[in-house]
Amino acid sequence: MSPDFLNFVETVLNGLMTGVMYSLVALGFVLIFKASGIFNFAQGVMALFAALTLVGLQTGQVPFAHLINAIFGTEIHNWGPGLPTILAILMTMGVMIILAFLIEKIVLKHLVNQEPIILFMATIGLAYFLEGFGDIMWGADVKALDVGLPTGGSFWWEDVTRNWASEGADYFGMYIDTLDVSAAIIAVVLVIALTIFSQYTATGRALRAVADDHQAALSVGISLRGIWVIVWSISGFVALVAGIMWGAKSGVQFSLSLIALKALPVLILGGFTSIPGAIVGGLIIGVGEKLAEAYVGPLVGGAVENWFAYMVALAFLLFRPQGLYGEKIIERI
Repeated sequence: MSPDFLNFVETVLNGLMTGVMYSLVALGFVLIFKASGIFNFAQGVMALFAALTLVGLQTGQVPFAHLINAIFGTEIHNWGPGLPTILAILMTMGVMIILAFLIEKIVLKHLVNQEPIILFMATIGLAYFLEGFGDIMWGADVKALDVGLPTGGSFWWEDVTRNWASEGADYFGMYIDTLDVSAAIIAVVLVIALTIFSQYTATGRALRAVADDHQAALSVGISLRGIWVIVWSISGFVALVAGIMWGAKSGVQFSLSLIALKALPVLILGGFTSIPGAIVGGLIIGVGEKLAEAYVGPLVGGAVENWFAYMVALAFLLFRPQGLYGEKIIERI
């Protein structure tokens, strides 16, 4: 095979891996939107907050250390060597469940049957609050996150693909990030588990009932507030997984919350109510922006990867606003 074709295949594979990372964030949006009709603008910040909490527990950092030291003039930074990774992940999940209870108790309970724009604005306020709270609680410095997942390129894959090139060709093999491969495997398992939960469990059926009609679900005895706590807890778990993957890839920093912006084109393509759509949309965006950067970027001066996804989303809004898997909305007058 020619090196040009192999470079094309490498670009597609890396795009698929990046797309899976986008899909992990989009899943959190889909879960909450399906259960409550709320577009949760805070999902990206939830991923950031989960990653910050995980790193803090792993390193034994004292929460609010900067604030405590500023008030009392102390030099307290760590309470110990930190927790093992598995225990830290479990405790972080506990924190996200507590956060889900607090969001329902303090915010959502008072906004039942309000207009969608009011709920959306509430999640914007929640996003800014969590970002500031995370800054005060854990500090704003960039943190390294290591949960034991392999990182870097796969030398085995480079050796295998080097032999695919034509004899005498100047080709050194495909580069595939092993962390992206791990993210892809985890995303597949997560989607399968969420699909089984949604289709074959009583709680999953109740969640779909709430998504269809709040009032009808309440009339048959389904607790709307209970469903909201469950779905925000699951969304918090998805945010934790996304935070781990993105944090391990690029470090835990406050720009991590901006991954929510890249999830928007993914949702527009896949549909706001479809779990498979979040995956397919992420893969399309991931592959599309990598190919655009590789083949269109040199013609226009580069940086195509930054805006390509939004141009694709704009085209979908014009011609198929419900997305690939979304439900077509028909309004009769």
